[in-house]
Amino acid sequence: MKEIRFRCWIDINDEKFFGPGPMQLLLLVEQEGSIAKAAKTMGMSYKKAWDLINTLNSKGSQPYVISQKGGQKGGGAELTAHAKTVIQSYQHLLDKLESLVKDEDRILNLL
Repeated sequence: MKEIRFRCWIDINDEKFFGPGPMQLLLLVEQEGSIAKAAKTMGMSYKKAWDLINTLNSKGSQPYVISQKGGQKGGGAELTAHAKTVIQSYQHLLDKLESLVKDEDRILNLL
């Protein structure tokens, strides 16, 4: 089967900053209310998930995730309004790119 596939990443200073993985992690943090649970769902170590979120929070223009330390009721994490806006904008970009690729898939018939 022939298909055109692509991955869209947003770079900051020539380094990958935001793409499919970070978006999936953020969506799972929102769903699970926890970085640890989101990481587990993705099959990612907690340290890797924490490092990724720390990078988003420190290199982004605004924080993406706010976390609370554990206690009697346990800790938790939630997305900021900024993170939700970035996710929505990124998904809109992906939808536009997907549409463009579908419009140009006639190249597959030439292969």
